[in-house]
Amino acid sequence: MLAKIVIVGAGPAGIRAAEVLAGAGLQPVVLDEARQPGGQIYRQPPPGAERDAFTLYGSEAGKARNIHAAFGRLGKSVDYRPDTLVWNCSSNALNILHKGRQGIVPYDRLLIATGAFDRVIPFPGWTLPGVFTLGGAQIALKAQGVSIGKRVALIGAGPLLPLVASQYLEAGADVAAVLDVTPFGAKIRALRGMLAVPEYARRGLSLLLKLKKFGVPTAYDVRAIEVTGNWHVDGLKWRDGAGRWHRIACDAVAASFGLKPEMQLADLAGCATYFDEATRQWLPSLQAGGRSSVPDVYLAGDCAAIGGADVAELTGKRAAYSVLRDLGIGFAADELKGIETTLARHTRLRKALDAAYPFPTHLIDAMSDSLTLCRCEGVTVGELRASYVKTSAPDVNRLKAFTRVGMGRCQGRVCGAMAAEILAGQSGASLPDVGRLRGQHPIKPIPMVV
Repeated sequence: MLAKIVIVGAGPAGIRAAEVLAGAGLQPVVLDEARQPGGQIYRQPPPGAERDAFTLYGSEAGKARNIHAAFGRLGKSVDYRPDTLVWNCSSNALNILHKGRQGIVPYDRLLIATGAFDRVIPFPGWTLPGVFTLGGAQIALKAQGVSIGKRVALIGAGPLLPLVASQYLEAGADVAAVLDVTPFGAKIRALRGMLAVPEYARRGLSLLLKLKKFGVPTAYDVRAIEVTGNWHVDGLKWRDGAGRWHRIACDAVAASFGLKPEMQLADLAGCATYFDEATRQWLPSLQAGGRSSVPDVYLAGDCAAIGGADVAELTGKRAAYSVLRDLGIGFAADELKGIETTLARHTRLRKALDAAYPFPTHLIDAMSDSLTLCRCEGVTVGELRASYVKTSAPDVNRLKAFTRVGMGRCQGRVCGAMAAEILAGQSGASLPDVGRLRGQHPIKPIPMVV
């Protein structure tokens, strides 16, 4: 009897994994939270949308068309289940929600390809209507074909910032400013490492040149941010490296400070994690070939480590080959060897990108006590600091028990890492010592059935 293989996620990693497994005569189940395959980076517009691929994806249009076509060719060789939220993993079974109905999907082998989401650092005005993440701004553009506002300001620390700006410009949006909270000099110093994958360096340069071509005001080493407005965004203030304040008028802001793996499902599956000093965040521990620390569980794409769409495709294939090898099914080993060689180059590129966009700790250091950190529970930075003074909570999970930080709808996905930063800063302990919020089910909100 053939093993039941379940893939969670139909982005670049999940699609390429399904392609390999289907090519070996297996029929994997592909569970996809979205209504159409493609993931976040290649998210498809709704049926009937008139915008073409170049308008939606910019320089990535060809790759988007290829990945969509690849999944389309699989047809009935995969059991594709869109609009399906996986909210728990336990005892070799997944709890799912599909069209309001609960279900259970058992598996023999589980390949997790859930991608990543925006890394958020709170700043004054971040809870105002009209403030989005960069990923949210992308979803609005790709899935609904709209801009988040008439005049949009974009803020960030990472390659996603110029990419989203480029996509908005191609769609005809009015981009008021692009503000990078990392120094421009860091990118110059990291340029040599970026040449490990020359096409990436060229693509990044072309995005920056596009901003200049469109005359978009661009700033680097932004030291402080404040969104203004009463009931909605009406402007953005920022302080540059020389201490000068600037202001622009806008009606929408998108901000993200890098990406973090969507690793909640891996956490619930029992996969071991470690703290990565370079990126200042927790990551799943990977073994050879995309295997996790748990037998029969594999990881691919950005949910394992941030690498981008091209790396996601490669790691999706690699994890699928590991599944085949562990099942005793033969495959062409030469392709796997080529994948590992290419991934080694991308690893050097990723190290360079991490150096080019260092984590902006200065934004955390500047957080005032009045700033809301946990939106769901209304917990401020000051309340977290005061709780530590009162309770001496040794780790972020104890701090959660005292303050309710991370107990809301997002389950700490947005605020958990920042709560740890605040606790570490207040207590003097290291981030690994204060730990991270333990994974809880449901991963995302689900309806209560009575």
